[in-house]
Amino acid sequence: AGTLDAVRATCKASASCGSCTGLVETLLAISLGDEYAGERTAKPMCKCTSFTHDEVRALIVERGFRHIPQVMQELHWATPDGCASCRPALNYYLLCAWPGEYVDDQQSRFVNERMHANIQKDGTYSVVPRMWGGLTNPKELRAIADVVEKYDAPMVKVTGGQRLDIFGIKKEDLPAVWADLGAAGMVSGHAYGKALRTVKTCVGSEWCRFGTQDSTGLGVKLERKFWGSWMPHKFKMAVSGCPRNCAEATIKDFGVICVDSGYELHVGGNGGIHLRGTDLLCKVATEDEAIHMAAAFVQLYREHARYLERTAPWIERMGMDWLRALLIDDIAGRDALAARFWV
Repeated sequence: AGTLDAVRATCKASASCGSCTGLVETLLAISLGDEYAGERTAKPMCKCTSFTHDEVRALIVERGFRHIPQVMQELHWATPDGCASCRPALNYYLLCAWPGEYVDDQQSRFVNERMHANIQKDGTYSVVPRMWGGLTNPKELRAIADVVEKYDAPMVKVTGGQRLDIFGIKKEDLPAVWADLGAAGMVSGHAYGKALRTVKTCVGSEWCRFGTQDSTGLGVKLERKFWGSWMPHKFKMAVSGCPRNCAEATIKDFGVICVDSGYELHVGGNGGIHLRGTDLLCKVATEDEAIHMAAAFVQLYREHARYLERTAPWIERMGMDWLRALLIDDIAGRDALAARFWV
């Protein structure tokens, strides 16, 4: 096989989720040398346009596009209304380019984001209220129990992100379910969103004899500051109170390992099908420094990653040297990134 399409047809590699495409292309490049160089180019955003993700993002800013129809018209989209691939991407790129100005187009979001719940195989939905840093209290637990009984939910499941997932909610009941949870002060856990999902924590120095810092407290602070921030893909954080790493911070997009002298900050981890351990970004002395670096990292990811690109493949594509140059060496640039995040 001499092309990516031929490999896909022959052995199905890169034909499913696409996460191994880069590896397959690398193997082809090694095998074929210059003969394969022409194929190793960025692909168009979708079949509606010949522009790549990076080109579309740049043109949105350069030409001041403010609306999805304007982008499609000015860039001569092949289909007048776009498709399920490009509309969510354009919506995100416009949100990122013009924060506070662009009005989110709900119809360009995936169904789970529109419904604030995850659709299941039987057509019902699962609802995940947010539990800050994995903490809860009697009021929240009673509210969840009341919802389960009132709407006859058949299952409640403790998730790996230290939350409770309520299954079997009918579509027509979703607004009422969220109203009942909201009355108890609970908000969405964005288990469906291209946004911050969870900040997993261990009990840290408050309870654990091995804990070096207040990992639970820092986790709650991070979640309260970063929740609701839309990103290219789902984003997970964790804070472990010591190097034993009970919160699994080294397989998260942004992880904190507490040590006696401060906080180790790790980035680019990923669980799931293709496990990737984090890279150590830096070490800081205070919680405020950790939060500041998290804001700069998230904003860099928001501004440079392609839609539906997790931090793990993004960092592999851009490189840790590039990341450290912008976040560690360029102090003014880092501060500017953090400032843009808080806008």
